Amino acid sequence: MRRFLAALMLSIAVFGLGGCGYNTLQSGDEQIKASWAEVVNQYQRRADLVPNLVNTVKGYAQQEQQVLLGVTNARARVGSIQVTPELVNDPAAFQKFVAAQGQLTSALSRLLVVSENYPQLKSDGNFRDLQAQLEGTENRITVARNRYIKAVQEYNVTVRSFPTNLTAMMFSMKEKAQFTVENEKEISTAPKVDFGAAPQAPAVPASPAPAK
Repeated sequence: MRRFLAALMLSIAVFGLGGCGYNTLQSGDEQIKASWAEVVNQYQRRADLVPNLVNTVKGYAQQEQQVLLGVTNARARVGSIQVTPELVNDPAAFQKFVAAQGQLTSALSRLLVVSENYPQLKSDGNFRDLQAQLEGTENRITVARNRYIKAVQEYNVTVRSFPTNLTAMMFSMKEKAQFTVENEKEISTAPKVDFGAAPQAPAVPASPAPAK
């Protein structure tokens, strides 16, 4: 009889969890992990481009040491942060990661602005290839980040909604860290990549015709 009652209680608990959104919460959590992994992957792809980009610029603009050092240091700060799936459960660590990525974004922007002053650098095939890779990576970062934002929004709404909020509290499922309003500027100002032609030399004015 006791075994029967235990089995009955277990069955009720299982069906109760399904009806209270436990499976939905688990599914949302997995979606967030997958979305976050893609965000991290694309950020890493960008970081991997930095050494070659810096070395290429250095070959034409060695005097821009402050800008080059800024990019190198920003990449080092990004690399110093240990990124795991659990980082999204720690708002402070999450914001530290986002801030470091924002600093790298700003440093890369300054580097690309400086490159405009060096026509030979802009026409270098390797530099233009790195620019194309950076532009593609920035686009992929934006897509991956937007997917993460959507996944977290859906999950956090579920965590706060009744009756799934009771299930969330029972299993210590809390809201996930999200990009904040402060991050919007960083999100919307990815490094601009200009594929325009190198600036042309100014036209030399024609000499006046000799007086007759």
